[in-house]
Amino acid sequence: MSLPRAEVVVDLEAIRHNVRLLASRAAASGAETMAVVKADGYGHGAVPVARAAVEAGATWLGVASLDEALALRNAGLTTRLMSWLDTPDVDFAPAVERDIDVSVSSTGELARVVDAAARVGRRARVHLKIDTGLSRNGCPAELWPTLVKAAAAEDGVEVVGMWSHLACADEPGHPATEAQAERFAAAYAVAREAGLSPLRHLANSAATLTRPDLHFDLVRPGIAVYGLNPVSQPEDLRPAMTFRSSVVLTKRIRAGESVSYGQTWTASADTTVALVPVGYADGVPRTLSGRLSVWLNGTRRPVVGRVCMDQLVVDCGDDEPELGAEVVLFGTGEGGMPTATEWAEKIGTIDYEIVTGMYRPRVRRRYVGTERDRS
Repeated sequence: MSLPRAEVVVDLEAIRHNVRLLASRAAASGAETMAVVKADGYGHGAVPVARAAVEAGATWLGVASLDEALALRNAGLTTRLMSWLDTPDVDFAPAVERDIDVSVSSTGELARVVDAAARVGRRARVHLKIDTGLSRNGCPAELWPTLVKAAAAEDGVEVVGMWSHLACADEPGHPATEAQAERFAAAYAVAREAGLSPLRHLANSAATLTRPDLHFDLVRPGIAVYGLNPVSQPEDLRPAMTFRSSVVLTKRIRAGESVSYGQTWTASADTTVALVPVGYADGVPRTLSGRLSVWLNGTRRPVVGRVCMDQLVVDCGDDEPELGAEVVLFGTGEGGMPTATEWAEKIGTIDYEIVTGMYRPRVRRRYVGTERDRS
């Protein structure tokens, strides 16, 4: 195998493990599991992740856009599939043709779906979305009865489900979750009064793990599928992504010599530094300069000086790693190696942003835990 300049390794067996855990939690409540694979599977690759998730017990797949849904269908995935956010110019006809469920948040959006269904000559499957307090997409409560009645009266659509999204489920005990659950229950009562019997889905990863009372008919875990834990309690989730590179040069520098732009770091003693050919163009935030360490030769080593566009420098002390030695930027955390969550905490963001940001031109993607690996 050639040495990587920049490589993301995705462990599909870790994906399967995580989905089995999440699906078992849902099944204990009588709910099915939708694995969310939007944003190219949170940077892990939507198609391979979707296949692994279905193998592990997911009976639904969820994406943000119709294009993402069609890519899964074109890859041969026949699982029940839902798409929920598109621009006003998107034609829903391909969704109807390819048996893709779509989300509807307004009567105008409903009309576009009805039009698509009429052109295709078959009923569209829709999920009505109620805004319960996140104040993003979703029908406002005051317009909900109108939307529900309009959907119930349309022969061209089948109202399969109703749903909403939680704002603070990753903060157990936050009062917003209870308020949203109450609004969701009230919206469901309105739907029932209109003669609908929709599936209900509200729980994201955090609620799947901590709120079985909110599992209803279907849960929608996203980040937990990829092994990143959205709640403070420990869970047996396995991070699926490892970001790695290799050593391309080493050199000995004397005390008093500085490293990288701005010369923000100066060696206090003679030391060996290793050059690694990844930088902020490859997903290493420049804001980690002075706060980053990597896993090299079985131990942590500090990155010194500023992170550059294409490279960074590692202080190895009196050790001299071989050319081509593996450098793990983040991974599973096993043995003390850095993690995506650690990166996020250091720069004041969330690990979702770190992993979804790893889809970059120079970063190749490789999968382990495939059928070939298991045979």
